[in-house]
Amino acid sequence: MRKIIAVAAAAAALPFAVPAFAQDTTTGSGTMETTAAQDSGTPTSPDGSKAFGIEPYVGVLGGWEQFDRQPNAGIPIQPNRYRLDGAMVQGVAGVNVPLGPVFVGAEGNVAKGVSGDIDWEYGAAGRFGLRAGDSGLIYGKVGYQWVNFDKNANTNRDYHAMTYGVGVEVGPKDIGLGGITGNSGLRLRLEMNTFSDAKSFRPMAGVIAHF
Repeated sequence: MRKIIAVAAAAAALPFAVPAFAQDTTTGSGTMETTAAQDSGTPTSPDGSKAFGIEPYVGVLGGWEQFDRQPNAGIPIQPNRYRLDGAMVQGVAGVNVPLGPVFVGAEGNVAKGVSGDIDWEYGAAGRFGLRAGDSGLIYGKVGYQWVNFDKNANTNRDYHAMTYGVGVEVGPKDIGLGGITGNSGLRLRLEMNTFSDAKSFRPMAGVIAHF
């Protein structure tokens, strides 16, 4: 009689034991897969958006540039009435390429002087830096810039040299930006550039639209 009861109990427990075993096996397998994915070193962005992608952008900035009046400054010394500084408005267009927590990119610019004797500027530069916070960028840039002074100059009007700069961009998600590879949105840019071997001082600020 005891044997019959034991067999019946085992038969009753079997339907519950099999699903439990299967669940344990599946859970264990899922845990192993998750651990393997974490150990694979897959790059992630600071804000959880795609680690890789392409992000084109355009922007408008305003600022001021002042060239060095000292000898051998790259821009010949002009009469005192001639202003080697002035306000300007600049348009930029470029592309960012996110690479996990960092990014690289390229940018072109055209600027128009609105005061002083700077007429036009244009150039191109490469950018590289870190992705910070939800959608911020901290970067350096190196490129080449052409400067054209207006017709009041009594010497050569056109100059060109390497240009260098550093800057930051910030744009919280609550103004519509979903990360560097997320939804379109706006960032505020603050940037400092110099012409040739620190022969000019050009702070700029403006808005960059990413899409």
